[in-house]
Amino acid sequence: MRLGRKVAIAVAVLAVAGAAAGWVLSAPVRLDAATLAALGPGDAARGKRIFFAGGCASCHATPKAEGDDRFRLGGGVELKTAFGTFVAPNISQDEKDGIGTWSVEDLANAMMAGVSPSGEHFYPAFPYTSYARMKPSDVGDLYAFLKTLPAVAGKAADHQLAFPFSVRRGIGLWKRLYLDPQPVVDFPTGAPDLVLAGRYLAEGPGHCGECHTPRDFAGGAKKDQWLAGAVAAEGGGVVPNITPGPGGIGDWSADDIANYLETGFTPEFDTVGGAMVDVQKNMAELTADDRAAIAAYLKAVPGHPNGYPPRKPATK
Repeated sequence: MRLGRKVAIAVAVLAVAGAAAGWVLSAPVRLDAATLAALGPGDAARGKRIFFAGGCASCHATPKAEGDDRFRLGGGVELKTAFGTFVAPNISQDEKDGIGTWSVEDLANAMMAGVSPSGEHFYPAFPYTSYARMKPSDVGDLYAFLKTLPAVAGKAADHQLAFPFSVRRGIGLWKRLYLDPQPVVDFPTGAPDLVLAGRYLAEGPGHCGECHTPRDFAGGAKKDQWLAGAVAAEGGGVVPNITPGPGGIGDWSADDIANYLETGFTPEFDTVGGAMVDVQKNMAELTADDRAAIAAYLKAVPGHPNGYPPRKPATK
């Protein structure tokens, strides 16, 4: 009996110690003082470029919004995934339902660390794993631009998630595995400035890898198959391989890629479709130099075979 009691006590102690360690390791971590100091005063004109590069309207404006309605960021877009349904929140300047009371530091912590002003983890359906690679000054510029946009009343619906995904604290452990501010593709010293500029736009604000890279069982990007294409997050089809590898866009020239981002036409004169429609609309708002940089980056990334299973032939 004494031995059994000792074992039970030891197990209980280990369980408590493990729970305590998990609680500490899963705590939200905000940005450090040096990063916050680098946010700068912000410039709205420059921030408009970051707004489009970051695809803010694609999730936070009304679906299929056109013209000035793309700047009404009331949220509500649903992303239905294997983990549950995520709903894009209101990020307009409404002080009650949006982020009108947020400081620039609040926005930076949300975008680059995935932490809310109240100290909770955001779910990575918000692509902060990419935004973490952004320059703080670009976040400061984006904040200045967002302050010029209208307030939109109405709180977006809550996420619809089952246990254990409904427990936000666990995201802290997930971040330790998948949140990394370093570039994904490590180009050799002397890589062209155009390629490096494209890497920043594509891996950071443009968050191309969030859709075009396959994910593991925990929802983390498989960086060894970066941009190789993936099953769509909502399970309805696939997102294409955009590397130079088999099944990718290796036969597209840099000009072909840049033209596609500007016009939506492929080299075969097919047109952009699906979720990429909104992305291309955003890319068309960038400068020709920005699109050329993204194209140069995509021509320079390592090639991979398709990152999604081949489609099964139709049965008779």
